[in-house]
Amino acid sequence: MRLVTFQRAGVPARAGALIDGDQAVLDLQQAAQALGLGEALALSQVQALIEAGPEAWAMAREAVALAPRQAVTARADLRLRAPIQPPVQMRDCSCFELHLKQAFAAARQARALRTPDPAATLAAMNTRADDRVIETFQRQPIYYKCNRFATIGADDDVVWPAYSQALDFELEFGCYIARAAKDVRAEDAREFIFGYTIFNDISARDAQAAEMGGMLGPAKGKDFDTANVMGPCLVTADELPDPYDLTMIARVNGEEWGRGHSGDMRWRFEDLIAHISRSETLHPGEFLGSGTVGNGCGLEQLRYLKPGDVVELEVQGIGVLRSRITRPA
Repeated sequence: MRLVTFQRAGVPARAGALIDGDQAVLDLQQAAQALGLGEALALSQVQALIEAGPEAWAMAREAVALAPRQAVTARADLRLRAPIQPPVQMRDCSCFELHLKQAFAAARQARALRTPDPAATLAAMNTRADDRVIETFQRQPIYYKCNRFATIGADDDVVWPAYSQALDFELEFGCYIARAAKDVRAEDAREFIFGYTIFNDISARDAQAAEMGGMLGPAKGKDFDTANVMGPCLVTADELPDPYDLTMIARVNGEEWGRGHSGDMRWRFEDLIAHISRSETLHPGEFLGSGTVGNGCGLEQLRYLKPGDVVELEVQGIGVLRSRITRPA
């Protein structure tokens, strides 16, 4: 299934599924009721559907398979929110070594360019701090917790944070947890994945650079309203059998800025679940981001966004997440 959370004007958000080549949305609860499957309260919200478990998932699949037309609305007539907005928890992990190395190198280059002799400055730079991050990354998964309340969907604009002059996108995807998971082995972790979506981790690079010396992870570099763009849909795991064979492409105003491949993940979602669930329970609906794929952001090529830009992040099998960058009203 290709699950969405959709909204009509003046009506609370509801759970649906993309059908007809993603050109229409099926209201899951309305469809179940029309088919005589019962009140189907668990199908009213994506989070409730995940929590309800396999019987509800089967009911939703039956509704999608039969898709009564009275429960179908054209995609263009609806507003898509994030698949779960807000998620019950968000962790963004770092799974792509190429991104880390290229981002660190680009940041050093940017600092050097602000000096009288950039080449000499760059050659003399101490890389020990960056090297320690890479060493830690190679030893174990690393992650930070996002501001889940800053989550928006495919039909929302990204509003530029007033304190930043260097805004960037980050091409990621991620998984949602299907059921409570604690002390899970990596070899058993796939069954705890409910599905996947695209994640655009909008980043204020100047704020991030200023705060990372504090060694507590990103804060205002990542935490501002509209910073976490997710969607356009949640593709259930059964429809994406190999999440590690996906082409990932980033475009700005129709121009390709970078592409990568999910097969380059040093840490896979199963590794993340095993690591994070040690003596800690992961709950249904929690989201784990992949981190940025190599070549998946502007920083890696010292390019940044401008107001009015349209960012398109494409992940094979999931779709295209499109966002417009706007200035505050």
